[in-house]
Amino acid sequence: MKEKLQSIQEEAVRLIQAADAPEKLNDVKIRFLGKKGELTAVLKGMKDVAPEDRPKVGQLVNETREAIEELLEETKTKMERALREEQLKSEVIDVTLPSKKNMVGHRHPNTIALEEVERIFIGMGYEVVEGPEVEYDEYNFEKLNIPADHPAKDEQDTFYINKDIVLRTQTSPVQARVMEKGELPIRMIAPGRVFRSDEVDATHSPSFHQIEGLVIDKNISFADLKGTLEVFAKELFGPETKTKFRPHHFPFTEPSAEVDVTCFKCGGKGCRFCKGSGWIEILGCGMVHPHVLEMCGIDPEEYNGFAFGVGLERIALLKYEIDDMRLLYENDIRFLKQF
Repeated sequence: MKEKLQSIQEEAVRLIQAADAPEKLNDVKIRFLGKKGELTAVLKGMKDVAPEDRPKVGQLVNETREAIEELLEETKTKMERALREEQLKSEVIDVTLPSKKNMVGHRHPNTIALEEVERIFIGMGYEVVEGPEVEYDEYNFEKLNIPADHPAKDEQDTFYINKDIVLRTQTSPVQARVMEKGELPIRMIAPGRVFRSDEVDATHSPSFHQIEGLVIDKNISFADLKGTLEVFAKELFGPETKTKFRPHHFPFTEPSAEVDVTCFKCGGKGCRFCKGSGWIEILGCGMVHPHVLEMCGIDPEEYNGFAFGVGLERIALLKYEIDDMRLLYENDIRFLKQF
């Protein structure tokens, strides 16, 4: 029995020393120490050993097992250390090399301007509402007091899908849809893309963005409109900004006005940016026409309100002193990464 155990140990040592991978060491462990291994077989044959010799034989088996296990563990540790050193050599990093720059994207100037406008009006209690870009003629024109013979309905100005459906020319149809619901009072802004049949140049595009606002409640006056837009201008362009209202005409508001702000480049003194006037036009506004309220199911004797509209691109161009609207859409990374 002693010679058999000696032979088993010698064979195990030979195989362990010849192993060149952790998997082969595991095979040796299973062959000699596993449930069906050679040492386990010796233990199962103890019933054939004389009772007085069993303690001695058991001790020899345990000593052989311990020797094999110790050699296996020692060889495995050396092997893993060698493999780790080899891996570190192959994966060495030269920390003196210049790093690779990640091209991280960021918000478009239009998005920055839109988020700023939304922040201002949400702070004043307004909600942001969106609507369809493909709109019915009824909502885009009729419910906004724009009759069939109005110049805006000419195909030279508007993209028609058919006689009843257009690409919206403004986001005011969203206001009409909200008013129709009859959930009063209303304080909302409607940002979105709009379409007009314009040639592309430095200040025009067939596709651009508008932000239109609407307030409907009892006892709303022009003074409320003026105060709202003054707060908006100061928040957007700076606390020193002043506003000027000029009479104008819009079919869906009466009275109507164009709003100018003092040039933030020269402070109102006159410069090339404001063409020497000291003022810059930013938006149109007015009190909602009673007929518009009637067509949307609101009693103009009980409720009134004001509306305003501003071009998002115009805000971005003014705020960042960009002189050509086409730059916003040409996807020139050299231009866009400045923001």
